[in-house]
Amino acid sequence: MTGRDAGFVPGVELARAFYEEAVSPLLADVPHSAALIGWGSDVLGFDTPRSTDHGWGPRLQVFVEDAVPDGLAEEVDAALPESFRGWPVRFGWNDVPVTHHVELAPLGAWLQRRLGFDPRRGIAKRDWLALPQQLLLEVTAGAVFHDGLRELGPVREALRWYPHDVWLWLLACQWRRIDQEEHFPGRAAEVGDELGSRVVAARLVREVMRLCFLLERGYAPYSKWLGSAFARLDAHAQVGPPLEATLAAADFPAREEALVAAVEAVARRHNALGITRPVDPTVRGFYTRPFRVLSSRRFVDACLEHIEDEWLRSLPPVGAVDQFLDSPDVLSSGELARRIALSV
Repeated sequence: MTGRDAGFVPGVELARAFYEEAVSPLLADVPHSAALIGWGSDVLGFDTPRSTDHGWGPRLQVFVEDAVPDGLAEEVDAALPESFRGWPVRFGWNDVPVTHHVELAPLGAWLQRRLGFDPRRGIAKRDWLALPQQLLLEVTAGAVFHDGLRELGPVREALRWYPHDVWLWLLACQWRRIDQEEHFPGRAAEVGDELGSRVVAARLVREVMRLCFLLERGYAPYSKWLGSAFARLDAHAQVGPPLEATLAAADFPAREEALVAAVEAVARRHNALGITRPVDPTVRGFYTRPFRVLSSRRFVDACLEHIEDEWLRSLPPVGAVDQFLDSPDVLSSGELARRIALSV
């Protein structure tokens, strides 16, 4: 019976059983931690039967202290079964063999490769700004099956959320992204550029969604799962419908009405946190032009007022690396994201 015939099991559950039944007995004398973290829809809990059409099978990471003991990888590989719960153990990606069904690595080396640095040595403010949210989510999501090293759990906890001043800084920069373009849909529509109005409105929808993640202290995933993850936020019930209406609007008046409802709802949610002075959450005209905007700069200023760290306050207001870059190649590479972010 094949894995498909046996029915779909979420990747985290499959990995847990694979570790407990097949891998753990092979590591009885080796201090280690085991988890399913890092890349993959299964780590984020968004895998479905569709996920099984390529590169699918039981997989996990096994972390050791300083170096993988000589011969351990070969011993584990040789002792593993050819299949587990109906799924091939040695699966491939686009017909290329993959041997990472059990990824054996020192924890520090894996963190360095995934994030671009080892957070066990401390996390500076510069480190936080150089980390894409999707990578922070990959390390803090998934599941830990065994933490014999007693280091993986503390690392995940340390990366769980930003320090307060960094959080306020990112909120300020996200509000700024909205402030810079909130009047553009109206101006584009005014000159007959309906396509341009729709495009900018869609950009604002994305920025509002990402702001909601920050307000709820949750990392945003990469684009494929942004909407799915947003649907899990508390804000979705109130903010989601007007954002959908913004995208579905056939003309600018309807588009503006929907977007106004969304940004006012988010503004009220910001005030409810009590992390800045209250800001009037209602829209107003954009100077003398007939466009209604939140004038989001007021929220930027409110956030900046509460930041005590002088270094953060001295920075250009562009935020973390994934607030000013949008390349999947950069945002999926901790080392590349870090190199670019620290050069700004």
